[in-house]
Amino acid sequence: MFDVESWLPLAVVVLTFFSIFLLSLPSTYGAESHFTSARAKTELRVQIAVLGDIGRSPRIQYHALSIAKHGGMVDLVGYTGRVFSFPKVSTIIAHGPKDSAVHPDIQSCERIKVHSLPISPKFLRTDNRLMFLILAPAKVLLQTFGLYYALGYRTAPAKWLLVQNPPTIPTLLVAQFICFIRNTRLIIDWHNFGYSILALKLGPTHPLVRFSRLFEQVFSARASAHFVVSNAMARQLKNIWHVKGLVIPLHDRPFPQFQPINDSQRRKFLAQCPETAAFAGNIVSGKMRLLVSSTSWTPDEDFSLLLDALISYSELASTTHPSLPDILAIITGKGPHKDAFLWRINLLEKEAKLGKVQIRTAWLSSENYAMLLASADLGVSLHTSSSGVDLPMKVVDMLGAGLPVVGWDKFEAWPELVHEGVNGRGFRSIAGLSDVLVDLFGSDTSELQSLRHGATLEGRRRWDDEWDPVAGKLLELVE
Repeated sequence: MFDVESWLPLAVVVLTFFSIFLLSLPSTYGAESHFTSARAKTELRVQIAVLGDIGRSPRIQYHALSIAKHGGMVDLVGYTGRVFSFPKVSTIIAHGPKDSAVHPDIQSCERIKVHSLPISPKFLRTDNRLMFLILAPAKVLLQTFGLYYALGYRTAPAKWLLVQNPPTIPTLLVAQFICFIRNTRLIIDWHNFGYSILALKLGPTHPLVRFSRLFEQVFSARASAHFVVSNAMARQLKNIWHVKGLVIPLHDRPFPQFQPINDSQRRKFLAQCPETAAFAGNIVSGKMRLLVSSTSWTPDEDFSLLLDALISYSELASTTHPSLPDILAIITGKGPHKDAFLWRINLLEKEAKLGKVQIRTAWLSSENYAMLLASADLGVSLHTSSSGVDLPMKVVDMLGAGLPVVGWDKFEAWPELVHEGVNGRGFRSIAGLSDVLVDLFGSDTSELQSLRHGATLEGRRRWDDEWDPVAGKLLELVE
């Protein structure tokens, strides 16, 4: 016989904990109390989340600035380098490297509030494949709690949650749960496919890569909308992944600081920039060409290709093509493979294999980076695209500054951004890149000038021109 009295205490305990769980859930959008101000009830509020460094996520920052510009309120969640700790939790969880500075316009904007995520402890960050597999679960758990706490409790309920993908795990799971609990609509801003990036480290057939792809498909399928960086990516989401929400191409476009400059501005910058000052005279006179590339020093960019091409160029300039100018190559950015690159440069210089080439690395402010691009003769992209359908933001910035681009073109989306012989050139090998440099830097500069004209025309379409009729309209900020 069932004894009700013996089970009653357990039922009370279960119901008590269930009630506490329900009461502790985040507040819901659309359920404002009578204490909520009239302004807060009418203003659009958007949460924006990136499980990465905000300072190195220009597109996410541009979203925030555009929403604020049109009167919306933004809670921007990501890593900033600031120390943050959960209540009663040691600040050791926030120990990590200094991240990039958030855009100054965001820091000064009253409509944007930045919320720092806790950085994983140093011992959880590794490039070792075996250690990655061992430590990944602990890192994901920390990220899950940090992101959930930030989106659910440190920020007010919002009509929209816009998340950057990748990183995929645990971003999409947390985002879907927050949207379900808070009555929020989810927008996924696709920069690439997370599983394809993981495949660079583990290989395409690894079980974790297959799980990541399934995870990405399941937790993206029912988002309200998807912004994608290329038409090729839109086709894949619609025709192969069969996502349910709107799939809208929102191409990266340059922000206002990326602009062509005049000769006077160029001479002044080259003379003041520490990386170019010693070579400014030769660059201005044409005896030396300024080549610029930007990287995060990740596996999808093979800078040994650029080094080998510069070795080949230097040899040609020293032998069969003595009229070729010297090259100053400046590579900007931070990342895990930078030290190995610097070690190889040092070795090549000792072996006298870069006689006609000078290579410098730099980490510049956004303003100086824009000026460097506008002052350069040629931009180089070594982005190979792990998925074949993403596009490098750095190329967009180069075109915005009126800088022609040469890049690895062996992937589907590349022609959407760079038109062969119009605003840039493509290559598919070391010899191909070396040949392009010889063609463009030779005595006949007409092609380089033509490509610069094409880059300037391409760069005239700006972020606002792309964002307002697409994202602005979807968010009902623009009519």
